[in-house]
Amino acid sequence: MDCNLDSKYFFPEIFQAVAGEDYTVYAYVNDRTMRKVDIKPFFDKDGVFEPLKNKDFFRKALTVIGNTVAWDLTGDRDEYKCIDIDPFLVFESPIGSDIPEIVQAEGGKSS
Repeated sequence: MDCNLDSKYFFPEIFQAVAGEDYTVYAYVNDRTMRKVDIKPFFDKDGVFEPLKNKDFFRKALTVIGNTVAWDLTGDRDEYKCIDIDPFLVFESPIGSDIPEIVQAEGGKSS
């Protein structure tokens, strides 16, 4: 696998997002990697990311909408009523090497 993909020709798509501990997201990307995304830095910006500070909402609303990590604000999967992260930002996050904490705690199930 080529880890130096040229962004002129490669567009990252997220297939699955799993909530981890301490406001992290494990994102499974179409380059066959799992990226560990730290969401805490977004909290400094206030505004749109404010609902994510609620840990229950952070976990329950996390999904994939528009091929990227997103939080469904209304429950109807409307791409205009969600909080999402640029897929290139997800792709630039470190490659995760550990199994998400939530998966371990649930005996291999993912949310």
